[in-house]
Amino acid sequence: MLPMKKIPLLLAAALGTFVAVSAQAADLVQVYRDALGNDAQYAAARATAEAGREKAPQGLAGLLPVISASANTTANKNTYSSLNRTLEFNSNGYNVNLTQPLFRWQNFVQYGQAKLQVVQAEANFAQATQDLILRVAQAYFDVLAAQENLSAAQAAKAAIVQQLEQAKKNFEVGTATITDTHEAQSRFDLATAQEIAAQSDLEVKRYTLRVLVGKDSGALASLKPQAAMVPPQPASMDPWVDAAEKNSFAVQAQQAAAEIADKEVERNRAGHYPTLDVVANYSETAAGATQFGASRSEITGANIGLQLNIPIFQGGAVNSKVREALANRDAALAGLESARRNAALGARQSYLGVVNGLAQVRALEAALLSSNSALESNRLGYEVGVRINIDVLNAEQQVYQTRRDLARARFDTLLAQLKLKAAVGTLGEDELVQINSLFEAR
Repeated sequence: MLPMKKIPLLLAAALGTFVAVSAQAADLVQVYRDALGNDAQYAAARATAEAGREKAPQGLAGLLPVISASANTTANKNTYSSLNRTLEFNSNGYNVNLTQPLFRWQNFVQYGQAKLQVVQAEANFAQATQDLILRVAQAYFDVLAAQENLSAAQAAKAAIVQQLEQAKKNFEVGTATITDTHEAQSRFDLATAQEIAAQSDLEVKRYTLRVLVGKDSGALASLKPQAAMVPPQPASMDPWVDAAEKNSFAVQAQQAAAEIADKEVERNRAGHYPTLDVVANYSETAAGATQFGASRSEITGANIGLQLNIPIFQGGAVNSKVREALANRDAALAGLESARRNAALGARQSYLGVVNGLAQVRALEAALLSSNSALESNRLGYEVGVRINIDVLNAEQQVYQTRRDLARARFDTLLAQLKLKAAVGTLGEDELVQINSLFEAR
């Protein structure tokens, strides 16, 4: 049995562990899952998709029987002058009608349209899901880039403070001119302004992410320093462009819209066609005494048959609707071509964004090494008197700018990878998990 004095210590340790775990930095996948349940734009897309799925049963309803019923009750008071007699009685009845379409071509076409409308709704919803992933990734990377920008501004300011103090000391002992102090002070004031701007930008970026997830995400997992980003596979632009022209959800939605417009032409032309229905009726009527009988009468009727309707002339409305549908079909086909071109353009831009981004990252990594070496050389030269204060300040600024640009280039490359997958309609949570593996809590 544990001593009583150790129990509070163990509870405190357990509580500390719990707090540490709960305070872990949120990663990209976690933020995305939060956005799934909180983003208003995605919620609207989800509701729109649910509404679109109802088109199928609505279209099917045009092929199924229609049953209606009616009932009535009437109080009657009949006066017969020749008989000098007044009769008062109630009459009651009900009627049931059934109509089963046998041939209504426009209804068959409309059912085909309804199924295409469901396809269109699903494609639009899939596009909205991809858009949410991209918006979350963009907001997440923007926060990290703003943090890196602020860190660079703060580090630059700290370094300039050291240079300013050193310049003042050197001036006091007579080993440097007042010019060095003025230059360092000028850089310090500029660094202060840049730090304020960076802090403001970070707050804006954090709020943008908060709008997506509905809450403050707190600390975010950062990109690993040695995160390896791979080039796109296949390593050729043409397969990506071809896939985008066929598989992009925007293209799929517009393809469905074009097919719906084509069927609309057929549906309106069916306005010239005859219709054939099975019609059935059953009715019962009961009435009290009448002029012709003192007893209550009851009448039951039942019938079934075929009903043929042949449109002859409708004032030219059918022909006008056909012409309207033909024009709308041409517009839908033009929209489909535009969607394909935009998908191809998006795939090209994203592919080049990945390839060129990787090259830029490698170049900036090399530049960062060179900038650090140049900074060390300038600091050493300043100590021995072959470099002036402004040389060190410029070298320091170059290091921080390069570090900031490298972080931005990495985030832009990762976002381009996600956009490339979205262009071909394959972006999902699995791709986000792969990107998320490049991040770590710090």
